[in-house]
Amino acid sequence: MGIKLGINAYGKNAVNLSKIIRHADHHEFRQISVSVALEGDFETAHTLGDNSKILPTDTQKNTVYALAKEHFTSTIEAFGMHLANFFFTRNPQVSKVKIELVEHGWQRMFFDGEAHTHAFTGGSTEKRRAIIIQTADGVQVSAGLQDLLLLKTTDSAFEKYIKDEYTVLKETTDRILATKCEATWPYSATDIDFEATYQRIRNTLLRTFAGHKSLSVQQTLYAIGEQILLENEVVKEISLTMPNKHHIPFNLEQFGMENKNEIFIATDEPFGYITGTVVRE
Repeated sequence: MGIKLGINAYGKNAVNLSKIIRHADHHEFRQISVSVALEGDFETAHTLGDNSKILPTDTQKNTVYALAKEHFTSTIEAFGMHLANFFFTRNPQVSKVKIELVEHGWQRMFFDGEAHTHAFTGGSTEKRRAIIIQTADGVQVSAGLQDLLLLKTTDSAFEKYIKDEYTVLKETTDRILATKCEATWPYSATDIDFEATYQRIRNTLLRTFAGHKSLSVQQTLYAIGEQILLENEVVKEISLTMPNKHHIPFNLEQFGMENKNEIFIATDEPFGYITGTVVRE
């Protein structure tokens, strides 16, 4: 029985980059983390220790910083496409480049209705994502978000589920629905307005979550994905992860009080983990 190298890749992860974009009347502050992965003809590096086809990961890191000076001026999707093309066209031994970008949001401070020119606030857990894959067949751009905390205090139920000897969970027609949402969607084109499309999709996600009368997290997940596909022909499909952020009613009866869905125990673990991909037929 022979032995050979299977699928392999290498690259540089977590290249953390901050950039000040200086406009005439204000500053823009951007903070991203970039990961690079290269696939290709690297067998002899593994089997013989021959590094003649290896672009050092330190070089990859330096390339991200150097190219950011002139080319990170708009969306992370556009910058990711430029990075992928740079690595792909300059390295014939590379058959696939994957660039993953995560952006941490910063907003300009507002005072008396005016945005400050160079002071910012952060603190939100939400991050914007982009994944760029380039091969000889072309470029695939996917976008998304992660760690988006969502919660609504009503219009959520959970009942008529399987009950066996270990089921103690009580049915409810009115509960808190909370999650830390992650979503990823591939685009069918690369010549689109990435900023406007992303903001439109995010707004649809929020609007659907808020307005949907949920019978389960699964149903809400599907409703969000369905609405995004209906409103955005450029989105091929969407994958969503919506873990439960449980808020369990606290027993006030032991103190002679009634809990009318007002007092809850917030708990992180263990938690329900719900995922799904909504696709076009």
